[in-house]
Amino acid sequence: MMHPIAILGAGIAGLTAAAELQRRGLPVTVYEAGKTIGGMMASFKDPAGFTYDFGAHFVNNRLAAALGAAGICRPVRHYGEAVHLGGTSYGYPFGLMRSPRFVRGAMASRFRHHEITTAEDWFRHHYGDALAEAVAIPIAEAWSGTAASDLAPSVGEKMANGALKTLYLKAAARITGRAVCIGYSHERPENAGIYHVYPEGGIARLLEPTLDQVRHLVRLESPVEKILVEDGRVRGLRVRGETIEASAVISTAPVNVLPKLVEGSAALDHLTRFRYRPMIFVNLHFEGRHYLPDTMLWVPDRTMPFFRLTETPISMPWLAPEGKTLITADIGCEVGDEYWTMPNEKLASLCLDGICAIYPHLRRKHLGAGGIMRTPVSYPVYRLDYEEDRRRFARSTGIDGLWSIGRNGEFAHILMEDVHCRTLKRMDEVAAHVCPPSSTDRAIADLKKTRRLMGRRSGKAREAA
Repeated sequence: MMHPIAILGAGIAGLTAAAELQRRGLPVTVYEAGKTIGGMMASFKDPAGFTYDFGAHFVNNRLAAALGAAGICRPVRHYGEAVHLGGTSYGYPFGLMRSPRFVRGAMASRFRHHEITTAEDWFRHHYGDALAEAVAIPIAEAWSGTAASDLAPSVGEKMANGALKTLYLKAAARITGRAVCIGYSHERPENAGIYHVYPEGGIARLLEPTLDQVRHLVRLESPVEKILVEDGRVRGLRVRGETIEASAVISTAPVNVLPKLVEGSAALDHLTRFRYRPMIFVNLHFEGRHYLPDTMLWVPDRTMPFFRLTETPISMPWLAPEGKTLITADIGCEVGDEYWTMPNEKLASLCLDGICAIYPHLRRKHLGAGGIMRTPVSYPVYRLDYEEDRRRFARSTGIDGLWSIGRNGEFAHILMEDVHCRTLKRMDEVAAHVCPPSSTDRAIADLKKTRRLMGRRSGKAREAA
């Protein structure tokens, strides 16, 4: 008899893992510390009728279909990004090329030799000094809370997308009248048929079909206290004082928390250095709609409290009452700092002042603040001083029978479709661990391989004759 596989966390990664392992006929139990499932995939509707999510989420039609949620998702007709710079808004990425100094800088960088050892080097090489200094570096430093010279170049690699491919996908969006995805999936190719969708009623609904499959496997309000390791191998876990044997453990916990959970091994202690950027999301209501130049506006102005503004009703008009809109300001911070401890009313007023510094007419359109949400764990910060450890952890936890999945669990800059795809791939490893092939299975597989090779050689011999 096989002990169940224990999964820590009932977000998209944990539920995807549970559904896949159940499909393979393997015993699974999901332990969720909270009272509800979904993790960061949480939606809220306030008394004024505005719907907003815990952070920004990007769903495409391919992911919705894979999760069995295509029927509850609406296609998004438009999605775009812009950058506000020096009093002018530029479409991203090609609108920035209207600036001669950015073009000159980008061209000049191609003729210089760059030794790329930091994120700052990567930005200067790929964008040129002018664009790197005005846009890329300030934004990277705002969302990471770290100097670009202390960030690994892999920060930039996550943003890379070819110009020709971007042009093709933007043209496809115009022709199809859909918000074709550009740069949101790395595990699977993007094309004209992959476009943004959004579930009616909020992002939390996206997991409903998966939860229906595994609801009986989920134990809510069951925080895992310890993952028990013996001789470098997972043996079980402790939940609410109860010791439970497990054939494997799959964690979605932030990686810097994982060492505190592991008992019996110091193999993961180095992960305590890994940092996540805390974030505050401030939602403000306005009369009217379509005030930002596009759905998302990057603000690389270091004097502003926020680095990004998002007007979701531009893309998903059903998220706000008719004739009204919602603008979300993203603030990078640290737990316990001035922003984190600031009262909600003052925080909302500060963001309104910043928005009105860009668009003065919005002050008379302001209807009040919606929800203000704080999260201590948002973006993984790829610091240079632990980049080698990060890359090593991406291959393996170093403990036999322990896997770490999901955006926080992998400590990776990945969005929802990539989380889903990578989780499914990891489940191949988990299945092989708990059900290794027998010697008979291996012998049969080797025999089949030998026969295939002999068949090919015989075919080639006949062709030669």
